[in-house]
Amino acid sequence: MTNKIATFAAGCFWGVEASFKKLPGVIDTVVGYTGGEVENPSYRMVCSGNTGHAEAIRITYDPDKITYKDLLKAFFDLHNPTTPNRQGPDVGSQYRSAIFYHDEGQHKTAEETINELDQSGNYRYPIVTQIVPADDFYEAEEYHQNYYDKNRA
Repeated sequence: MTNKIATFAAGCFWGVEASFKKLPGVIDTVVGYTGGEVENPSYRMVCSGNTGHAEAIRITYDPDKITYKDLLKAFFDLHNPTTPNRQGPDVGSQYRSAIFYHDEGQHKTAEETINELDQSGNYRYPIVTQIVPADDFYEAEEYHQNYYDKNRA
């Protein structure tokens, strides 16, 4: 089977990328901006909250080694999907929880997963994660790519 793409937003993309990179079957990760109205936004523009973009991660994965459902599980495990436009101290629409699906299979799996999680009782509040079609993805500046790997003490 050929490699596939998944795109998620779960707050600051540095930690999200570091977590996904550790998963077997994840081939590549790129952090960037998606879901907004401005072409080629910069980090400063996205941080202003005025572009509509979310900090996001685009994952290339091998579906023979990791499923989209497994990626969704990791996604939900690494952030709080019940807080709109906020992850920890990071506040603003650029830090929203979102799944940017690339095909109808991903769309259906994302909806089913959220329904399962909402019914599980594991969350005190309803999940507010957006499920939207993947749109233009703009790679973040180079210093954001693999940030944690570059900045280990």
